[in-house]
Amino acid sequence: MPLNHTKWNDRLAFDVALTLEGSGESLQEIVERHRISASDIVVYSADPVFLKKVDHYRGEIRDKGLTFRLKARAQAEELLTTSWLLIHDSIVPPAVKADLIKSTIKWSGLEAKGEVAAESPGVSITINLGNDARDARTITQVADAD
Repeated sequence: MPLNHTKWNDRLAFDVALTLEGSGESLQEIVERHRISASDIVVYSADPVFLKKVDHYRGEIRDKGLTFRLKARAQAEELLTTSWLLIHDSIVPPAVKADLIKSTIKWSGLEAKGEVAAESPGVSITINLGNDARDARTITQVADAD
């Protein structure tokens, strides 16, 4: 099956940027790991969107250095594919699928606003005025975000 030359991913662009900045694998190693050909790289290098993405990564590498956070972000992009496959695998337990879905929603910033507020730092004081739970009073103060 012929390769669709417009299909590349952010990890490929990141790996090329690392190589161009002298920190990554050789071009041959990138070609082998991504299962593409040298001619594919030539085609990608004519794609302005690919070039812009590579340039963006090169700037981050130069400006911030190759930090742990930058590496983790690149891994996270790849792990989304693994997460997707696990969520759709019938053998994976439902609890694992639920955790993956919750994590993906959290990482994407799509959590419901109520859940975010519940995680805000604050103080909650409960005063029991008797043996009956109906006699308890709770005072809650949420710290203001600066």
